[in-house]
Amino acid sequence: MDTITHTLFGVGIYQSVNKEQMSKKEKYALLLTSIGASQIPDIDVISQLWDTTGQYQMWHRGITHSVFLAPIWALLFYIINRYIFKIKGIQSFFIALLAVFIHNTSDVFNAWGTGYLEPFSTVRLTFGTIPIVDLVIWFIFLLAFVATKIYPKVKTHLLFRIGWILIVLHIALQSIQGSILYKYYQEDYQDLALSASFIPWHFTIVGKNGDTVDIINDSLLSNAEFVERITSSNNVDLDLLFAENPAAATLYQWSPFVVVVEDNNRIGIYDPRFYRNGESFLGEYLEK
Repeated sequence: MDTITHTLFGVGIYQSVNKEQMSKKEKYALLLTSIGASQIPDIDVISQLWDTTGQYQMWHRGITHSVFLAPIWALLFYIINRYIFKIKGIQSFFIALLAVFIHNTSDVFNAWGTGYLEPFSTVRLTFGTIPIVDLVIWFIFLLAFVATKIYPKVKTHLLFRIGWILIVLHIALQSIQGSILYKYYQEDYQDLALSASFIPWHFTIVGKNGDTVDIINDSLLSNAEFVERITSSNNVDLDLLFAENPAAATLYQWSPFVVVVEDNNRIGIYDPRFYRNGESFLGEYLEK
Protein backbone atom coordinates (compact mmCIF):
# COMPACT_ATOMS: atom_id res chain seq x y z
CA MET A 1 0.00 0.00 0.00
CA ASP A 2 1.03 3.63 -0.34
CA THR A 3 2.40 5.76 2.50
CA ILE A 4 -0.90 7.60 3.03
CA THR A 5 -2.81 4.34 3.47
CA HIS A 6 -0.27 2.99 5.94
CA THR A 7 -0.51 6.26 7.88
CA LEU A 8 -4.30 5.93 7.92
CA PHE A 9 -3.90 2.39 9.24
CA GLY A 10 -1.82 3.78 12.10
CA VAL A 11 -4.34 6.52 12.86
CA GLY A 12 -7.12 3.94 12.65
CA ILE A 13 -5.39 1.73 15.20
CA TYR A 14 -4.86 4.70 17.51
CA GLN A 15 -8.49 5.77 17.26
CA SER A 16 -9.71 2.20 17.85
CA VAL A 17 -8.14 2.04 21.31
CA ASN A 18 -10.21 3.14 24.28
CA LYS A 19 -8.13 6.00 25.74
CA GLU A 20 -10.51 7.18 28.46
CA GLN A 21 -8.17 6.11 31.27
CA MET A 22 -4.96 7.17 29.54
CA SER A 23 -2.79 10.11 30.51
CA LYS A 24 -1.63 12.61 27.90
CA LYS A 25 1.83 11.00 27.85
CA GLU A 26 0.32 7.57 27.26
CA LYS A 27 -1.73 8.93 24.37
CA TYR A 28 1.37 10.45 22.76
CA ALA A 29 3.19 7.16 23.14
CA LEU A 30 0.26 5.25 21.65
CA LEU A 31 0.09 7.62 18.68
CA LEU A 32 3.83 7.24 18.02
CA THR A 33 3.60 3.47 18.34
CA SER A 34 0.56 2.98 16.12
CA ILE A 35 1.73 5.28 13.31
CA GLY A 36 5.44 4.48 13.64
CA ALA A 37 4.90 0.72 13.59
CA SER A 38 2.52 1.13 10.65
CA GLN A 39 5.38 2.72 8.69
CA ILE A 40 8.51 0.95 9.97
CA PRO A 41 8.66 -1.90 7.40
CA ASP A 42 9.13 0.71 4.65
CA ILE A 43 12.42 1.75 6.22
CA ASP A 44 13.94 -0.43 3.51
CA VAL A 45 13.68 2.52 1.08
CA ILE A 46 16.97 3.82 2.50
CA SER A 47 18.71 0.88 0.80
CA GLN A 48 18.65 3.02 -2.36
CA LEU A 49 21.42 5.09 -0.78
CA TRP A 50 23.96 2.25 -1.01
CA ASP A 51 22.51 0.05 -3.75
CA THR A 52 25.20 -0.24 -6.41
CA THR A 53 24.32 -3.73 -7.67
CA GLY A 54 20.71 -3.19 -8.75
CA GLN A 55 19.23 -5.15 -5.85
CA TYR A 56 16.76 -2.52 -4.65
CA GLN A 57 13.82 -4.30 -6.26
CA MET A 58 14.51 -7.29 -4.00
CA TRP A 59 15.36 -5.26 -0.90
CA HIS A 60 12.22 -3.11 -1.07
CA ARG A 61 9.37 -5.00 0.57
CA GLY A 62 11.84 -7.75 1.34
CA ILE A 63 13.03 -8.90 4.76
CA THR A 64 11.65 -5.80 6.52
CA HIS A 65 8.17 -6.92 5.43
CA SER A 66 8.58 -10.47 6.67
CA VAL A 67 5.91 -11.68 9.06
CA PHE A 68 8.74 -13.27 11.07
CA LEU A 69 10.35 -9.86 11.66
CA ALA A 70 7.14 -8.34 13.03
CA PRO A 71 7.93 -9.29 16.68
CA ILE A 72 11.34 -7.62 16.34
CA TRP A 73 9.77 -4.37 15.19
CA ALA A 74 7.19 -4.66 17.99
CA LEU A 75 9.97 -5.16 20.54
CA LEU A 76 11.66 -1.98 19.28
CA PHE A 77 8.53 0.08 20.00
CA TYR A 78 8.09 -1.62 23.37
CA ILE A 79 11.62 -0.50 24.29
CA ILE A 80 10.86 3.05 23.13
CA ASN A 81 7.71 3.11 25.28
CA ARG A 82 9.44 1.53 28.26
CA TYR A 83 12.64 3.58 28.37
CA ILE A 84 11.76 6.86 26.65
CA PHE A 85 8.12 7.38 27.65
CA LYS A 86 8.61 5.44 30.92
CA ILE A 87 5.40 3.50 30.33
CA LYS A 88 5.10 0.11 31.95
CA GLY A 89 3.04 -2.76 30.63
CA ILE A 90 3.17 -4.74 27.43
CA GLN A 91 0.29 -3.12 25.57
CA SER A 92 2.66 -1.16 23.32
CA PHE A 93 4.24 -4.42 22.13
CA PHE A 94 0.91 -5.83 20.97
CA ILE A 95 -0.22 -2.53 19.41
CA ALA A 96 3.03 -2.36 17.42
CA LEU A 97 2.78 -6.05 16.50
CA LEU A 98 -0.72 -5.48 15.15
CA ALA A 99 0.36 -2.40 13.19
CA VAL A 100 3.32 -4.17 11.56
CA PHE A 101 1.20 -7.23 10.80
CA ILE A 102 -1.43 -5.05 9.08
CA HIS A 103 1.27 -3.27 7.05
CA ASN A 104 2.96 -6.46 5.88
CA THR A 105 -0.23 -8.39 5.22
CA SER A 106 -2.01 -5.58 3.37
CA ASP A 107 0.98 -5.28 1.02
CA VAL A 108 0.56 -8.94 0.05
CA PHE A 109 -2.86 -8.13 -1.42
CA ASN A 110 -1.59 -5.74 -4.11
CA ALA A 111 0.37 -6.51 -7.26
CA TRP A 112 3.76 -5.41 -5.93
CA GLY A 113 3.88 -8.21 -3.37
CA THR A 114 6.26 -8.74 -0.44
CA GLY A 115 8.89 -11.08 0.88
CA TYR A 116 6.34 -12.13 3.48
CA LEU A 117 8.12 -15.37 4.38
CA GLU A 118 11.75 -14.21 4.19
CA PRO A 119 14.34 -15.41 5.08
CA PHE A 120 12.82 -18.89 4.82
CA SER A 121 11.47 -18.28 1.31
CA THR A 122 12.47 -15.83 -1.43
CA VAL A 123 9.05 -16.07 -3.08
CA ARG A 124 7.28 -12.73 -3.44
CA LEU A 125 3.72 -13.24 -2.25
CA THR A 126 1.21 -11.21 -4.23
CA PHE A 127 -2.53 -11.64 -4.66
CA GLY A 128 -3.14 -8.55 -6.78
CA THR A 129 -6.68 -8.12 -5.47
CA ILE A 130 -6.25 -4.68 -3.85
CA PRO A 131 -4.75 -1.63 -5.61
CA ILE A 132 -1.69 -0.02 -4.06
CA VAL A 133 -3.76 3.14 -3.57
CA ASP A 134 -7.18 1.94 -2.41
CA LEU A 135 -9.62 4.85 -2.33
CA VAL A 136 -12.30 2.68 -0.73
CA ILE A 137 -10.12 2.28 2.37
CA TRP A 138 -9.56 6.05 2.45
CA PHE A 139 -13.32 6.59 2.15
CA ILE A 140 -14.11 4.21 5.01
CA PHE A 141 -11.70 6.01 7.33
CA LEU A 142 -13.25 9.32 6.25
CA LEU A 143 -16.70 7.96 7.08
CA ALA A 144 -15.48 6.87 10.52
CA PHE A 145 -14.08 10.35 11.18
CA VAL A 146 -17.26 12.08 9.98
CA ALA A 147 -19.33 9.72 12.13
CA THR A 148 -17.46 10.89 15.24
CA LYS A 149 -18.69 14.44 14.51
CA ILE A 150 -22.25 13.45 13.64
CA TYR A 151 -22.66 11.07 16.58
CA PRO A 152 -20.56 12.58 19.39
CA LYS A 153 -22.32 10.43 22.00
CA VAL A 154 -20.99 7.26 20.38
CA LYS A 155 -17.48 6.45 21.56
CA THR A 156 -14.82 7.15 18.96
CA HIS A 157 -13.07 3.81 19.35
CA LEU A 158 -16.31 1.96 18.62
CA LEU A 159 -16.90 3.88 15.39
CA PHE A 160 -13.37 3.20 14.18
CA ARG A 161 -13.68 -0.48 15.06
CA ILE A 162 -16.76 -0.58 12.83
CA GLY A 163 -14.61 1.06 10.16
CA TRP A 164 -12.03 -1.72 10.50
CA ILE A 165 -14.76 -4.32 10.07
CA LEU A 166 -15.88 -2.61 6.86
CA ILE A 167 -12.29 -2.55 5.59
CA VAL A 168 -11.88 -6.28 6.23
CA LEU A 169 -15.17 -6.97 4.44
CA HIS A 170 -14.06 -4.79 1.51
CA ILE A 171 -10.74 -6.64 1.17
CA ALA A 172 -12.48 -10.02 1.49
CA LEU A 173 -15.08 -9.15 -1.17
CA GLN A 174 -12.43 -7.81 -3.55
CA SER A 175 -10.25 -10.87 -3.03
CA ILE A 176 -13.10 -13.34 -3.56
CA GLN A 177 -13.98 -11.69 -6.86
CA GLY A 178 -10.33 -11.57 -7.91
CA SER A 179 -9.91 -15.24 -7.04
CA ILE A 180 -12.94 -16.21 -9.16
CA LEU A 181 -11.57 -14.30 -12.16
CA TYR A 182 -8.10 -15.77 -11.67
CA LYS A 183 -9.46 -19.32 -11.70
CA TYR A 184 -11.61 -18.54 -14.75
CA TYR A 185 -8.59 -17.47 -16.82
CA GLN A 186 -6.10 -19.94 -15.33
CA GLU A 187 -6.88 -22.69 -17.82
CA ASP A 188 -6.20 -20.39 -20.78
CA TYR A 189 -2.66 -19.29 -19.92
CA GLN A 190 0.65 -20.82 -18.90
CA ASP A 191 1.40 -17.85 -16.65
CA LEU A 192 -1.18 -15.56 -15.11
CA ALA A 193 -1.15 -12.48 -12.90
CA LEU A 194 -3.84 -10.26 -11.44
CA SER A 195 -3.75 -6.53 -10.82
CA ALA A 196 -6.62 -4.70 -9.12
CA SER A 197 -7.96 -1.55 -10.74
CA PHE A 198 -8.54 1.68 -8.85
CA ILE A 199 -12.22 1.10 -9.64
CA PRO A 200 -13.65 -1.30 -7.03
CA TRP A 201 -14.41 -4.85 -8.24
CA HIS A 202 -12.47 -4.35 -11.50
CA PHE A 203 -9.24 -6.13 -12.37
CA THR A 204 -6.60 -6.37 -15.04
CA ILE A 205 -5.80 -9.93 -16.11
CA VAL A 206 -2.30 -10.47 -17.52
CA GLY A 207 -1.86 -13.85 -19.18
CA LYS A 208 1.15 -15.26 -20.98
CA ASN A 209 1.42 -18.13 -23.46
CA GLY A 210 4.83 -18.59 -25.05
CA ASP A 211 5.86 -15.26 -26.52
CA THR A 212 2.45 -13.58 -26.33
CA VAL A 213 1.03 -11.64 -23.40
CA ASP A 214 -2.63 -10.64 -23.24
CA ILE A 215 -3.93 -7.67 -21.24
CA ILE A 216 -7.62 -7.95 -20.32
CA ASN A 217 -9.83 -5.76 -18.14
CA ASP A 218 -12.62 -7.70 -16.47
CA SER A 219 -15.03 -7.88 -13.54
CA LEU A 220 -17.82 -10.17 -12.44
CA LEU A 221 -20.39 -7.46 -13.17
CA SER A 222 -19.37 -6.53 -16.73
CA ASN A 223 -18.10 -8.03 -19.97
CA ALA A 224 -14.40 -8.56 -20.45
CA GLU A 225 -12.52 -5.90 -22.39
CA PHE A 226 -9.54 -7.15 -24.41
CA VAL A 227 -6.96 -4.37 -24.17
CA GLU A 228 -3.90 -5.55 -26.06
CA ARG A 229 -1.81 -8.53 -27.15
CA ILE A 230 1.92 -7.99 -26.71
CA THR A 231 4.68 -10.03 -28.32
CA SER A 232 7.68 -10.84 -26.16
CA SER A 233 11.06 -11.40 -27.84
CA ASN A 234 11.79 -14.48 -25.77
CA ASN A 235 14.67 -15.69 -27.97
CA VAL A 236 16.81 -12.64 -27.24
CA ASP A 237 20.00 -13.28 -25.24
CA LEU A 238 19.69 -11.19 -22.08
CA ASP A 239 23.19 -11.82 -20.71
CA LEU A 240 24.55 -8.46 -21.92
CA LEU A 241 21.52 -6.64 -20.51
CA PHE A 242 21.98 -8.28 -17.13
CA ALA A 243 25.73 -7.59 -17.13
CA GLU A 244 25.36 -3.91 -18.03
CA ASN A 245 22.18 -3.28 -16.03
CA PRO A 246 22.09 -5.47 -12.89
CA ALA A 247 18.67 -4.06 -11.98
CA ALA A 248 17.30 -5.88 -15.02
CA ALA A 249 18.46 -9.22 -13.62
CA THR A 250 16.78 -8.34 -10.32
CA LEU A 251 13.53 -7.42 -12.09
CA TYR A 252 13.65 -10.69 -14.05
CA GLN A 253 13.94 -12.61 -10.78
CA TRP A 254 11.36 -10.49 -8.95
CA SER A 255 8.52 -10.43 -11.49
CA PRO A 256 6.16 -13.39 -12.03
CA PHE A 257 7.04 -13.05 -15.73
CA VAL A 258 8.35 -10.32 -18.03
CA VAL A 259 8.03 -9.05 -21.58
CA VAL A 260 11.31 -8.93 -23.48
CA VAL A 261 11.79 -5.94 -25.78
CA GLU A 262 14.32 -5.56 -28.59
CA ASP A 263 14.37 -2.92 -31.32
CA ASN A 264 16.89 -0.78 -33.13
CA ASN A 265 17.40 1.44 -30.10
CA ARG A 266 17.34 -0.75 -27.05
CA ILE A 267 16.96 -4.13 -25.41
CA GLY A 268 15.09 -4.57 -22.16
CA ILE A 269 12.43 -6.20 -20.07
CA TYR A 270 9.35 -4.95 -18.26
CA ASP A 271 6.67 -6.23 -15.91
CA PRO A 272 3.38 -6.34 -17.87
CA ARG A 273 1.26 -6.09 -14.70
CA PHE A 274 2.04 -2.37 -14.70
CA TYR A 275 1.41 -1.88 -18.42
CA ARG A 276 -0.51 1.33 -19.11
CA ASN A 277 -0.88 3.36 -22.32
CA GLY A 278 1.64 1.37 -24.32
CA GLU A 279 4.36 0.94 -21.71
CA SER A 280 5.10 -0.31 -18.22
CA PHE A 281 6.50 2.00 -15.54
CA LEU A 282 8.46 -0.97 -14.16
CA GLY A 283 11.11 -1.85 -16.72
CA GLU A 284 14.87 -1.95 -17.22
CA TYR A 285 16.63 -1.28 -20.54
CA LEU A 286 20.00 -1.03 -22.24
CA GLU A 287 20.50 1.42 -25.06
CA LYS A 288 22.25 0.01 -28.12
